[in-house]
Amino acid sequence: MSGNEALPPGTQQIDAAAARRQRRRLALAEQPPWLHQEVAQRMLDRLPVIKLQPAQVLQRRPSVGGGDAGLRQQYPQAVQQWCEPDDAVRAHWQQRLRRGWMQSMLERLRGGMTPELVAQAPAGAAQLLWSNMELHAETDKPGLIAEWHAALAVDGFLMFSCFGPDSFLELRQLYTQQGWGVPTPEWVDMHDLGDMLVHAGFADPVMDQEHLRLTWATPASLLADLRALGGNVSVLRTPGLRGRQWHSRLLAALESLRGPDGRLGLSVELVYGHAFKPQPRVKVAAQTEVSLEQMRAMIRGPGKH
Repeated sequence: MSGNEALPPGTQQIDAAAARRQRRRLALAEQPPWLHQEVAQRMLDRLPVIKLQPAQVLQRRPSVGGGDAGLRQQYPQAVQQWCEPDDAVRAHWQQRLRRGWMQSMLERLRGGMTPELVAQAPAGAAQLLWSNMELHAETDKPGLIAEWHAALAVDGFLMFSCFGPDSFLELRQLYTQQGWGVPTPEWVDMHDLGDMLVHAGFADPVMDQEHLRLTWATPASLLADLRALGGNVSVLRTPGLRGRQWHSRLLAALESLRGPDGRLGLSVELVYGHAFKPQPRVKVAAQTEVSLEQMRAMIRGPGKH
């Protein structure tokens, strides 16, 4: 695939196989990536503006996104459900829960119950769907957003975060200067993500962004932390393995990222979004088809789940 080839909306030049490998590697670690945990806390700080108290919370890929402890503290009465679509990851975490490796977490669980791990969330069951740092690594973003919508109950709400297009711009510029291809995919703009939410059937989407500057003392520590966040999953990345000579060149080139404070710096744009699932609207036509679930939702009315 060439860089000039038009891609379907939402694909963002993601290599699906590479994204799956990197996501699995992160999910099997002892804890979520350091930046994901920080973003999860920032999302938790935004929850008080939502007045709805969910009876069921669906966490998407919590092994990578984090935020579980904070969600339990915020909603102690809610049933927590973990959605892990990857069979290997789900089996791994089921084992960890059974063996008591997460005892400190289990002590916080209501009634001593372990969370339910599912491959696919039941339709229309969750009042809150939480997705932290998941969307940017998905090949089919409209498809994932449609899954979120299907999993929510009417009047339920979505909270999500992901990288924005200004993330790691300095690294992208450095790679361009060196002729090394691209170090990351092109992240999707928050306005385009908001359009995808509306297209999927969400109402009142609110999008926000935040810029961070991350700094490191040495090129080696920078690369180690970037690896802890995942890897380059762009289909436009240079194929094949790099040698030691290239690695030495990379370490030297990263020195150009030093700022006035003497530290290496990279910019990160974080995109936050939340939206509600409204009552289904049926378009009137000469012949209209309505699913049984839509009919039940319309009969129940708002807030009756």
